[in-house]
Amino acid sequence: QVQLVESGGGLVQAGGSLRLSCAASGSIGSINVMAWYRQAPGKQRELVAALTSGSSPNYADSVKGRFTISRDNAKNTVFLQMNSLKPEDTAVYYCMVVGSRAYWGQGTQVTVSS
Repeated sequence: QVQLVESGGGLVQAGGSLRLSCAASGSIGSINVMAWYRQAPGKQRELVAALTSGSSPNYADSVKGRFTISRDNAKNTVFLQMNSLKPEDTAVYYCMVVGSRAYWGQGTQVTVSS
């Protein structure tokens, strides 16, 4: 049974910071990609940041310079440090891990007030 457990979401004022975590457990296989997506109300889910083994991190243009993705390989955990948050960053954030197949977390709400 594969589980992705997310934490770190919440309510923050514009300009503030949050750090999301996603811990993967179970028979995932060799992890090639760890990523964060988000989905705002009425919008499609979009890629925020991704880490692919052997490659540099990939970021959406809207978060470049503000968000940083990192991982702890020993703990199969991926992080998203979010700084200088804006109201338009408000969304449900999902982690996604690609091992034997793609697995998704349950989502964590991030709300940025103006």
